[in-house]
Order: sequence, then structure tokens, then C-alpha cells
Amino acid sequence: ILQNLYDRILFSSNDVEKLRLNDSIRILIDSYVTSDSVFTHRFTHLRYLGQIKSPDSKLKIINWNVFLRDGNNKYFCYLIRKGEKGKENRVYKLSGSHNDKTIKTNISYSERDWYGALYYAIQPFKKDYIVLGIDQGSSFLTRKIIDVLSFAADGGLLFGKNCFIKGSETKSREVLEYSSESVVSLRFNSSKLIVFDHLEVYSAGHENNPDSYGAGLSFDGYKLNKGICEFVSNIDAKNIRKK
Repeated sequence: ILQNLYDRILFSSNDVEKLRLNDSIRILIDSYVTSDSVFTHRFTHLRYLGQIKSPDSKLKIINWNVFLRDGNNKYFCYLIRKGEKGKENRVYKLSGSHNDKTIKTNISYSERDWYGALYYAIQPFKKDYIVLGIDQGSSFLTRKIIDVLSFAADGGLLFGKNCFIKGSETKSREVLEYSSESVVSLRFNSSKLIVFDHLEVYSAGHENNPDSYGAGLSFDGYKLNKGICEFVSNIDAKNIRKK
């Protein structure tokens, strides 16, 4: 049923119809994320549904996006946090849209003002989690994001933590912006190291245009240590495991 709905969204030329079909998907996912099997079950052969689970099996993320004919890109995300000591799981439902304005790196976002992205990797980080995501909301610009996901004492959800150290600058997240025509990798090389392509401008004079950047010939990254993400440049490619 889900595959059929995703296929119909993909081939529909009517935005109202796309959103109506997406409402049906959300009803199905609403039921699924509250089931007892959500942490043990995984949908297979669903190309357009992202499903990732943290290595400690305490958090699961289900997300997808819908491209509309008017150029808007909508994101839908469910975070399921496993309940402790027999308590019920807690489900967070997020929705967001691509914004031409850059994702800020000096603030925290909540489930109410979430920027919108597809998360494809997750790693425990002290009491929090680091997630890797992508925003493909523009035909010219793509973003990849390294963010910290945490839970407040009252159970509230927060994105961003002031722990990314890059020289004299400290940020709440890392955002890579580059041309949609380029392919830029961003991945966990290990539980202690995030690696990504160093971004370089395609032509001189366009340094202020993020959509003029692409992958260079070297790698940068962040070392994770004691709740801090420390930027490192020119990582030796020989020490990078291929994934």
C-alpha cells in the first residue's frame, strides 16, 4: 500500500493530489510508529521511505519528502524514542519545507520550527545523538547537515548544540552548501569521526555563491570526543574506510 501511494505521488502532476496521497501515508505511519514492533520491524523495498535506528536501539527515525510541482519540497519525519523500564515509546512528529534562506548554525531548532531534512545516519553522542541529513529542496543548491539531537528534561526535542569547534568559532551544527550538480559525501567513518568532501568553488569570483561549490580533492571532518566535535582538515584519504 505504501509503495503504491509513493508511486502515485511521484507520477502525479497535481499538487493537491500529491498532498492528499501523502495524508494517506501519514495515517499509515501514524499507526505504525505506535505499534509494539516498530523497533524490530523494517519495511523492505520501499525506496522513498527512510528508516534508520541508532546503534543503541533507543531511537528510530522514519522520514520522507514530497516534491511539489510548484517547486516546494516538504519533509516529514517521525522520531520514536524507546520508553524506559516498561514505559511507552514517545513519538515526535515533524514537518518542514525547504527554505531558500540558509539553515542557521548559531541557534537551536525545536519540533515547532524544524528546518526540514532527510536523515540517513545516526550515532550516539554522550547523552545525545548526532544525525546526518540532506536537504535537496532546490534545483541549484543542496545542503548536507551535521546536527545534534537531544531531549530536554521535560521530553522536548531539540536540534543543535554549541559543540562544533572550528578554529576560533563555535557552532551549533555544520551545514555544507554546494551545487546540486555536484556529489558531496558526508558519512560516519567511525563512531569517533565524521568525514566529508572539502568544498571548493568551481570558478574564481563566485566565492559568495554556495551553489558554485562542489567536492574538492581532499577530505575534512569532525573528531568526536567527550561531547565536543572538533574540526579537522586535510584528513589522510588512506585512513578513510570506504563505505
